[in-house]
Amino acid sequence: MIKTAETYHVPVLLKESVDGLAIKPDGVYIDTTFGGGGHSKEILSRLGKKGHLFSFDQDADAEKNSIDDNRFTFVRSNFRYIKNWMKYYGVEQIDGLLADLGVSSHHFDDETRGFSFRYDAPLDMRMNKRAGKTAADILNDAEESQLADIFYIYGELTNARKIASAIVKGRGNKRIETTADLLQVTDGLFQREREKKEMAKLFQALRIEVNHEMDALRDMLNGARDLLSTGGRLSVITYHSLEDRIVKNYMKAGNSEGKVVQDFFGRIEAPFKSVNNKVVTPSADEQARNPRSRSAKLRIAEKT
Repeated sequence: MIKTAETYHVPVLLKESVDGLAIKPDGVYIDTTFGGGGHSKEILSRLGKKGHLFSFDQDADAEKNSIDDNRFTFVRSNFRYIKNWMKYYGVEQIDGLLADLGVSSHHFDDETRGFSFRYDAPLDMRMNKRAGKTAADILNDAEESQLADIFYIYGELTNARKIASAIVKGRGNKRIETTADLLQVTDGLFQREREKKEMAKLFQALRIEVNHEMDALRDMLNGARDLLSTGGRLSVITYHSLEDRIVKNYMKAGNSEGKVVQDFFGRIEAPFKSVNNKVVTPSADEQARNPRSRSAKLRIAEKT
């Protein structure tokens, strides 16, 4: 397994996801989640002199891993704006797009960003530290019903209302600013044998809300649909059921709801056709070497 940019990030399903792009040496490609550059480097290794790769990441830390190659352009932006940026660079069509939707291991290991409950840190969770509300802002300012919806929809937590109620009660005494504060106000709400898994879901829900991840994913997929040339490939790695459902629906029907549209003759109108009818998952060996990969699913589709 390739470990990129020192300890920044270990790419998941590296060969499988890049193989899925069926790369043309002179093609134009997008890596929407640059991170440590592992997938980008693999794509570049398969491009010829006339090929080009645009890699997106909104995190300033990722930009430090940028690649010195005249076939490479780093774009410091949220991947939801891929269509705008391709227009800016004068690119009308692309031959493939790769998205590794998982949070970089760098973020979980950074003790200062609040992505993990393993460390006592300010509850920030913003991928882009230049803008937007932090997790602490949401916990202290959102209505109780809003918090319950966030935890139930994005974390799939069955006791979402109890968690929201405990947070509102706790913030009445003291603002919830750090991971330790959040752990304190939610203490006793999870069964001991499932506590770590449930806390991970809680933090996932907050992260998704802070970064508007589901909306960004839908925008990115819409952009991919419009940018990909006929025969172009979409290769997407997901890590939880919410994003996987959106990607699956999009590849099946061309929309995040999975609503099938038929023409006058009853033929299904879909912009993609699935390349791998069965999702690709990491081998037992990769899962053992990289625990982050255990929930990963790779879906590949081709523009029709």
